[in-house]
Amino acid sequence: MVDLGFGASAVTALELEQRLRTARADVEVLGLEIDPARVARARTQLEAVRRGTTHFTTDARVSFALGGFEVPVPSGRRPSVIRAMNVLRQYDETDVAVAWGTMSARLAPGGILVEGTCDELGRIVTWVEVGADARPVSLTVSLRLADLELPSIAAERLPKALIHRNVPGERVHTLWAALDREWERAAGMSAFGASQRWRAALGAMRDTGWPIEGARSRWRLGEMTVPWSVVAPVEPD
Repeated sequence: MVDLGFGASAVTALELEQRLRTARADVEVLGLEIDPARVARARTQLEAVRRGTTHFTTDARVSFALGGFEVPVPSGRRPSVIRAMNVLRQYDETDVAVAWGTMSARLAPGGILVEGTCDELGRIVTWVEVGADARPVSLTVSLRLADLELPSIAAERLPKALIHRNVPGERVHTLWAALDREWERAAGMSAFGASQRWRAALGAMRDTGWPIEGARSRWRLGEMTVPWSVVAPVEPD
């Protein structure tokens, strides 16, 4: 797996490997950054991990290298997953398709690109799943449900392909309006916890025809996934 644009610290890539290895003991994470100073800092932090002076396991299968959208992987290997969080925020919407294409071309057959945006604490996250053919498959929203006022707060953290589309007449705007409405209607479920309220809201969405994907076990975590067709930008006639 590639963690593209891992940021100012090695921690993101290390935590990713730590969580993924519970499901796949053979997982490998390559952190890529275009800033040489960040790569050097991450490698220094990794040395501390190897010495056993951190809470990460000394055998963490993590490495760091220079690289951007071209996703250079040693020995010509192709990653099954590329995670690119907050890397397209400073680009124009018109650059998104090209970036998706460049990254997706590096994937192994059947691989996926996860491209999205999150807030500083990771409590509001949205991402698009993009296939190896560079076509978007779905949009997922993940929210910390405690103290959530309205689900549409996630609109502020939409991926670049959608961030400017949250306006009347666009599909993603219609989705947020419907979700906020069902969240308000499910207020009575708050007595049983925010998770129950969220599940009730998504259940109501599905009952009214919205193609909410995923098992209810994922809903309980504050997630919602919809097919890309539900939010795809409206193209001018």
